[in-house]
Amino acid sequence: MPQAFRYYETGAPEVLRWEHVEVGEPGPDEVRISHRAVGLNFADTYFRTGLYPAPLPAGMGVEGAGVIEAVGPGVTGFAPGDRVTYTGSPLGAYSTERVMPAEHLIALPDGIGFDTAAAMTMRGLTAAYLLRRIHPLRPGDTVLLHAAAGGVGLIFTQWAKLLGITVIGTVSSDRKAEIARAHGCEHVIVYTRENVAERVRELTDGAGVRVVYDSIGRTTFESSLDSLARRGLLVCFGTASGPVPPIDAMQLAVKGSLFVTRPALADYIADPAERAELAGELFAHVAAGRIRIAINQRYELADAVAAHRDLEQGTSIGSSVFTVGREGQS
Repeated sequence: MPQAFRYYETGAPEVLRWEHVEVGEPGPDEVRISHRAVGLNFADTYFRTGLYPAPLPAGMGVEGAGVIEAVGPGVTGFAPGDRVTYTGSPLGAYSTERVMPAEHLIALPDGIGFDTAAAMTMRGLTAAYLLRRIHPLRPGDTVLLHAAAGGVGLIFTQWAKLLGITVIGTVSSDRKAEIARAHGCEHVIVYTRENVAERVRELTDGAGVRVVYDSIGRTTFESSLDSLARRGLLVCFGTASGPVPPIDAMQLAVKGSLFVTRPALADYIADPAERAELAGELFAHVAAGRIRIAINQRYELADAVAAHRDLEQGTSIGSSVFTVGREGQS
């Protein structure tokens, strides 16, 4: 019988419950998908803790890859047996099977395994819109990226290098610094012992960087602003340490007429044509080996509680996935 994680209240990882569920047949414009691998993302913890509100009880997870088992009336472009991946609402990816809207699916090329897809669809599309949509970057530009050894970070740094962009990355340890460098990070700042803004100024001859990409939030907000060049852009795309503080508009002027944006992936993949373009570029790089997907943590899907604990402790490097059955790597 199909199983899935649900939560009936917000809180610590222990609120997640592994339950038998009825899946049923797909309705109009829906498909039933059998998962082979499921993505583990920090955003999952935001839903679980209530930072991202969801009607309760709720499913968990927004990213998965697998095989279509059945299609409902009105579905075009997909058929039973197709390999697919997805990221986005509705919640419910932490499941062996599910019914979901077909509009969220992305066809998965044969050369990319299910586990790789589940490890990179959200992270890779995030890196894609950050690099290809947020700000017009040019070869030779220098940017600052927090969490450079994370799942998004390792994809971002490799892609940036392909585009001729220099990345200054922040990490928490020497081990993570080595990994970031191996994936294309030109300069690495270990923020636990170095002043990030001061080091950025040293590396840029006092000018600062054109763009800061910050997925950490509260604890890095000030140093991110202080690392920017005049008229620079701070991209706040995550809140791993908590929400950013209220923005003082006058301080943006004082610090150099700065810009701040808080984008969401959903708004950059809502249009099917744009999503296909970003996914196509991502998949082409991965299939050709130009971007390597580092899966450094693998869990059985039933072990989601432990996986969430590991994620929140900050010990994860690169991407993490849940395997479902024996076919996660096919």
